[in-house]
Amino acid sequence: MNMKISGIGCALVDYVYNGIDFRSDLFLKYSSVQVGDGGLSSIKLVFTDELEHFTGKPYLEIIDEITRKKDPDIITVGVPSLVSLIHAAQLTYSDNIEVKFYGLSGNDDPSGTIRRIIDQTPLNSDNYLISNSEKTPFTYVLSDPDYNNAHREWTFINSIGAAGEYKPDMIDSEFFNSQITCFGDTTLVPQIHDNLTELLTRAKQNDCVTLVNTVFDFRNEKKNPGKPWPLVKSTDNYDLIDILIMDGVEAIKISGRSTIEDAALYFSSTNLFSFIITNGADNIYAWSGGTLFKKEELIRLPVSHWVRMALAGGVSGDTTGCGDNFAGGVISSLAWQLKEKGTVKIDLLESITFESHPDGIPATLSEGLISKQNPEKSYPG
Repeated sequence: MNMKISGIGCALVDYVYNGIDFRSDLFLKYSSVQVGDGGLSSIKLVFTDELEHFTGKPYLEIIDEITRKKDPDIITVGVPSLVSLIHAAQLTYSDNIEVKFYGLSGNDDPSGTIRRIIDQTPLNSDNYLISNSEKTPFTYVLSDPDYNNAHREWTFINSIGAAGEYKPDMIDSEFFNSQITCFGDTTLVPQIHDNLTELLTRAKQNDCVTLVNTVFDFRNEKKNPGKPWPLVKSTDNYDLIDILIMDGVEAIKISGRSTIEDAALYFSSTNLFSFIITNGADNIYAWSGGTLFKKEELIRLPVSHWVRMALAGGVSGDTTGCGDNFAGGVISSLAWQLKEKGTVKIDLLESITFESHPDGIPATLSEGLISKQNPEKSYPG
C-alpha cells in the first residue's frame, strides 16, 4: 500500500425505526423541555441513562411505546467514524489506499453484527479491539420522513458502552504513521475526545493530514447547557486540524454563535486550516485559509436540485441523514488529490462536490451531491 488512512471513533449498531411522527403525542410525551435535560429532541442524541432519569422509565419501555412494539426496520452499523471509513475504503480500495479503523466493542452479539458487516468491506479492522467488561455501543434511531417539509429528520437514543473505555494508550504507533488521520464522533468516545488536542498534536508531529468530523456533544451540553462545546483545548490549537466537518447545529454549539453564518465567520477567523458545515437540505458552507487546500473565500453551495427532484419523485433516501457518507466522500477525494498532486495545493471545492473519481466512480456514491454551479460567495474570509 502506498497510502494509509487511519480513523478513530465509535462503532455501534443502529436499530432504525422509520415512520415515527415527531409531532405525535407519543413522541412529545418524552420530548425535551429545555436544552440538555435528557428528553427526546429532533436531530439530537440523548443517552439512555439521561432519558431514563428525565422520564423515570426504562428506555426500552419508551421505545416500545413510541414504536408501538414493532421490530426495527433496519439493523446496521452507524456513526460518522466507522461509516465514513467504510465508505472511503469502498471508494479507494482499487487505488493502493489502505483504510484502517481504531475502536473498541463489547464481546457480544452486536459486536458480531458489526464485524460481519465490516468483513464484507475493504476496511481494515485489525485495531478494532474487544472489551470483556462492557457492551458494544448501540443507538435506537427514530426517523420522521415528513419532518422539515418531507426532508426527513432523526433522533438518537444512545448507549456509549465499550466506547467509554477506549483510551489513547490503546492506539498503536501505526495510527500516527498514516498519511491521513481521521477523528470521527469523538464525543461518543469520551477519553479520546478529552485528549483530542494531544492526539492531534502527535499526528501533526508525524506530518499527518488531520480530519475531524463532529457529532452532537450531548455530554458537554448536559454539563454546561448553553455554553460552547469544547473541541480542542484553546483556539490556538485549531491549527492542529487540517479540515473540520460539522453540521449546522454542531458548528453553532462549538463556536458559541447563534447562527450558522456567524459560526462560519467565527471559524474562518481562527487559525483553523479549513472547514465544511453541512445543513441538511440547505446550503453547505465551506472555507479554506490556503494551507492544505488552496485558498477559498467563504462560500455557500446548494444541495443539488437533481437530488431534490429525485427524492420528490420517490427515490429512497434523504439529504439529512447521510453526513457519514458525505464525510467518506471528502476523505476519498482528499486521498486521491494528495496522491495525484503531492505538495501542490489541493481543491476543497472538489472534495465537497466530488463529481467523480478519475476512473469514473460516480459522485452519487457520496452523499455530497452538492451543486458546483454558482456557489454563493459571502462574507469576506
